[in-house]
Amino acid sequence: MLAPLRGNLAEKQHPQQTQIITSYDNQGTQLTVEVHPRDAMPQLLKKFSLAKCLQGDKNGNTRPRQPGGKDAHAYPWDRSSLKSMPLDLRQFEKLDTYASQVTVKSGLDELVSDLLQEAHSDLERVRAIWIWICHHIEYDIEAAQEKDRQAFKPTDILRTQKTNCDGYAGLFEKMCRIAGVQCMTVPGYSKGFGYQTGQSFSGEFDHAWNAVYLDGRWHLVDSTWGSGLVDSATSKFTFLYNEFYFLTHPALFIEDHFPDNKNWQLLKPPQSLRQFENNMYHKSEFYNKGMLSAHPETSMIKTVNGKAMVTIESCAPTLFMFMLNGKQEHGLLSLRKNGMKLEVYPPTVGTHKLQIFAKGNSDIYSSVLEYTLKCNYVDDTVQLPAELHQPVGPSWFSEQMGITKPSHPHPIIHTSDGRCSVSFGVEEGISVLASLHGDDGLITEETQRRYIFQLQREKRTELKVQLPHAGKFALKIFVKKRQEAGNYIFVFNYLLCCTNTKVNWPMFPESFGNWGQDNELLEPLTGVLPANRNVPFKLKLHGIAKALVKGQDTWPLTLNSEGYWEGSCSTAGCQEVYVMVLENANHNFYSYILKYKVNAQ
Repeated sequence: MLAPLRGNLAEKQHPQQTQIITSYDNQGTQLTVEVHPRDAMPQLLKKFSLAKCLQGDKNGNTRPRQPGGKDAHAYPWDRSSLKSMPLDLRQFEKLDTYASQVTVKSGLDELVSDLLQEAHSDLERVRAIWIWICHHIEYDIEAAQEKDRQAFKPTDILRTQKTNCDGYAGLFEKMCRIAGVQCMTVPGYSKGFGYQTGQSFSGEFDHAWNAVYLDGRWHLVDSTWGSGLVDSATSKFTFLYNEFYFLTHPALFIEDHFPDNKNWQLLKPPQSLRQFENNMYHKSEFYNKGMLSAHPETSMIKTVNGKAMVTIESCAPTLFMFMLNGKQEHGLLSLRKNGMKLEVYPPTVGTHKLQIFAKGNSDIYSSVLEYTLKCNYVDDTVQLPAELHQPVGPSWFSEQMGITKPSHPHPIIHTSDGRCSVSFGVEEGISVLASLHGDDGLITEETQRRYIFQLQREKRTELKVQLPHAGKFALKIFVKKRQEAGNYIFVFNYLLCCTNTKVNWPMFPESFGNWGQDNELLEPLTGVLPANRNVPFKLKLHGIAKALVKGQDTWPLTLNSEGYWEGSCSTAGCQEVYVMVLENANHNFYSYILKYKVNAQ
């Protein structure tokens, strides 16, 4: 059956001289015949490019070609690209800058005309329109929350520069069509603002996005989500450009977009609504930050023996952190060269919210995953110190910060007698600081470094640790560059575990600034000396002329053939004992380097 081609594409400047006949077969193949006088110019030759993906219905109305097999991408994602076509985003730098600065002068046609001044292909036309919308149209939260979604006309959107998701999609489609690029609005369900992990979808569709036809294939975009985000706490919109939703790979787009027509998934095989509801939701930042995969792949995790475990694989070394019910507690997060491993121990039975954040190339941690934990058993033997920060254990990050070749590569250290020695290489010009933290209050801010005695041997630092009692402790490691001002930076911590209830080690002696990094203390290591005793001293001290121990009286130390300063002192009649050194034999000023307390009689 033959019918005239209607719409702008069928407009004839000389209707009396030219006749156009268009026919379609069952597969949608279009045949157009133009009959014109011998001397007339064929009109459709100018417009053929605009009709390259149009189909006609039985009445001759034009419509975009429906997606088919050649549009579909394999599911699951093959990790090849975040995009549905090869792109080098650097090619858009000049165009993006230009498009983001174009202003509305009159109507939509003039705006599109201005945007296309720097666009020389269908891809660049779509890009210019996308960039302009994402940088100029604000999400209208009030309109989005209305029960009956308001229809926004493009002219109203340009005037107010605000709209809902239907308005974004409608404006994008209209501008693409003006630019001569085929575009469709796709309604469906979404895991956007207000989405709760594991929720089901039914009834009216809550979102709309677009499909654009480029290089003989359909591609997906969402300018609503590309423009910014809504703060869940304040319900306020913030412009925050998100590249992820421009020509997104369909196997990733399906994670938070479920179209009304499965063909618009552009996937083989297509996913069911039940699969969409149950599949793990990876936020766009998950992929923007270079994540590849996460396990488990379901948003709901049931603990096993009181523990849940999550692993993430990333393209490159990445910093992570987590929050359980809004606090950075009850978990062990260790960094891997390409990802991380997290063990979580919920403190109570019931349902818990687990959030995982990644830093990526920026200085800001972004939420990349959310899980719901269901815990039906609490292991009371696993109570992690509140001060156990993230990450635990040495990693690529500690090596990057100047700490290398650790004696204990594993984050957990078990000690049967309450003592341990940890050592690692330290790069030139790096200072190390360590502190010990427990939950019982016995270790105060003043004493958290007194249960650690730090020794420097050549290019390695050794930390001798004595625990005040049985339990679990966080051994925190900090570094700073000696020549730079500012505070020490936290790098990682170890979890120290001791079940021996007989453990009751005292603090180490207090050291002062003149205690050199290359000094070594052999005895006494305890910071509290017995009363009325002769106590032997043995130390290796560098660059000094004389050394002595001062209590009630003064006892000199002598340098032996092995390079150690040795001697003894009586603790009778004194409450404190000091080790003092004279650095220059021509002076008579002694410096304090160590301080001991003496037990009361």
